[in-house]
Amino acid sequence: MLLFVGLGNPGAKYAGNRHNIGFMAIDRIAKDHGFGPWKGKFQGEIAEGQLGGQKVMLLKPGTFMNLSGQSVGEAMRFYKLEPGDVTVFHDELDLAPGKVRVKIGGGHAGHNGMRSIHQHVGEAYQRVRLGIGHPGRKELVAQYVLQDFAKADADWLDDLMRGISDGAAELAAGRKDRFLNAIAQRMAPAGAPPAPKSDAAGAAPKARPAVKPEEQAADSRSPLQRLVDRFR
Repeated sequence: MLLFVGLGNPGAKYAGNRHNIGFMAIDRIAKDHGFGPWKGKFQGEIAEGQLGGQKVMLLKPGTFMNLSGQSVGEAMRFYKLEPGDVTVFHDELDLAPGKVRVKIGGGHAGHNGMRSIHQHVGEAYQRVRLGIGHPGRKELVAQYVLQDFAKADADWLDDLMRGISDGAAELAAGRKDRFLNAIAQRMAPAGAPPAPKSDAAGAAPKARPAVKPEEQAADSRSPLQRLVDRFR
């Protein structure tokens, strides 16, 4: 069994906070993949289900962010799981909004939820780092993460949640590249111009032909004058 953990703070007051993007991701997976109802357990809420045939337990710690490790550690001990069986979804200040990275192990980078998990289970678990951007100054971080996402964030945030849900089974199967690709497909900018097409033989488009030497000789204008004339 795998344990997918979303980090956040419990209660309606915090539901829309940037700090709660981990809860949002877990909720979306539960909704889209038909997980069972949420139940109170392990100092938090759990839901059971399957992703691509793999049994997965979703966990939202109810201990508040700074004590997340208590809930995660309790669940791991009950199910006799190793850190490698655990994936934690959390907000990441050092990534631009909507950017996602997956890594195993490493430091907690000052994230209090991660710090608590490190203290209880070690650092050898998988993290899904969900970018929320940085307010620009260190002293603004606490206020920034506890603010709701702006209305302007709604579209990319919804696309991100859809992408996480799309790729959740790939993540459970250990195929993180496919997981990230599912997110990238959702996050692709709408209306982007198509890439240049190759010709029938598969060659790249031909470069614009250079000016012939005899044409250069017939044009007595200076390079500066030719440039000015182009914009008249």
